Amino acid sequence: MSATAPVNVLLIDNYDSFTFNLVDELRRRGARVEVWRNDVTAERALELALALPAPRLIVISPGPGRPEDAGCCQALVQAACGRVPIFGVCLGLQAIVQALGGVVGPAGEIVHGKAVWIDHEGQSVLAGLPRPLQVGRYHSLVATRLPETLEVVARYRQLVMAVAHRSAPVIGVQFHPESILTPHGSALIERVLAWAADWMPPGSAGSAGPGDA
Repeated sequence: MSATAPVNVLLIDNYDSFTFNLVDELRRRGARVEVWRNDVTAERALELALALPAPRLIVISPGPGRPEDAGCCQALVQAACGRVPIFGVCLGLQAIVQALGGVVGPAGEIVHGKAVWIDHEGQSVLAGLPRPLQVGRYHSLVATRLPETLEVVARYRQLVMAVAHRSAPVIGVQFHPESILTPHGSALIERVLAWAADWMPPGSAGSAGPGDA
């Protein structure tokens, strides 16, 4: 990511206590962040995102409840998919999964501040991070079935911990990268911003292929 071209972030706040920790982490990594609550309409949120100077990124924050309770988030994922890079955290991942046709259900346990080590193959924004990777979990729901368009890129046992879209710039993590329980969270955020900065819309000069991160 060029120091002269910071990523401009539209962050959708799902009324979560972690939101501004995430905002602070993004800003420490050089991003410019605008925060809007999830009661903005999806149409307005997409308009705001597209009005940001490139490179741009939509971030969907953690939050309480189920993805269908997360205001504009699912409709925004559907509207912005393939047009603006999207990064979802915790509830944000669940909103991505459900918006694209997957299913979210009980994880089998309620965790609020549990460090675990997840397995990954270094795909997408996880490239170069330790394997296994320590992360902080704060959730009771998990993706139980993915749509064809998404693939699992990290797991904890059989639980989905990260997903990536097969052809569009959409990534979600079930864990909290901004948590002290995720020691390499800052490095992950840095990779997310670099990924967003590198992406170009299809048809743009120099645009990357769909699988490039």
